[in-house]
Amino acid sequence: MDLIAKIEALFSRRGQLHYSAECREPVTALEHALQCAQLAEWAHAEHSLVAAALLHDIGQLMDGAAGEPLLDDQHELLALPMLRAGGFGDDVLEPIRLHVGAKRYLVSTDPSYEPSLTDASRHSLALQGGPMNAEERLLFMAQRHAPAALQLRRWDDLAKRPGKRTPPLGYYLVLLEELLKEQQAPRRLSIA
Repeated sequence: MDLIAKIEALFSRRGQLHYSAECREPVTALEHALQCAQLAEWAHAEHSLVAAALLHDIGQLMDGAAGEPLLDDQHELLALPMLRAGGFGDDVLEPIRLHVGAKRYLVSTDPSYEPSLTDASRHSLALQGGPMNAEERLLFMAQRHAPAALQLRRWDDLAKRPGKRTPPLGYYLVLLEELLKEQQAPRRLSIA
């Protein structure tokens, strides 16, 4: 099964589930992914960041049967091997990997950020390590994809509106296919 088919199958099998059994988000995993990707697209983000926005929580869909609850167990890392093996590069993978750290960073640097989080997001923050300390903040911001992860995090927090209209998953699957083709195309060197 190719990567796009795997992604579609994950969303088909578990995308109708809601995040967090303890503190439920108001949207399903699929609704959240589509809203996040739409916000990235509306911001004229690079296609790689739109892809990261769509796929940032797909690790939560990977384990468990169709009806089992989604768990926040280092979900930002779970899908990375599959996505890398399928052809995505660091411009997609690193914002995904760093989006949980971005929440921890924002909580520790922006006093207005934590009160804006949903109850479920605050609950997961505690499980994810809480606010970063000064050393963690320096290490986070030293990473090349930290700014993209911070932007992804902001879209992530906004992508929780019940009933919001978005393009269907198929629209974004085409974007993923095109991005994979671009990343796998041989690069030409210009000789000046």
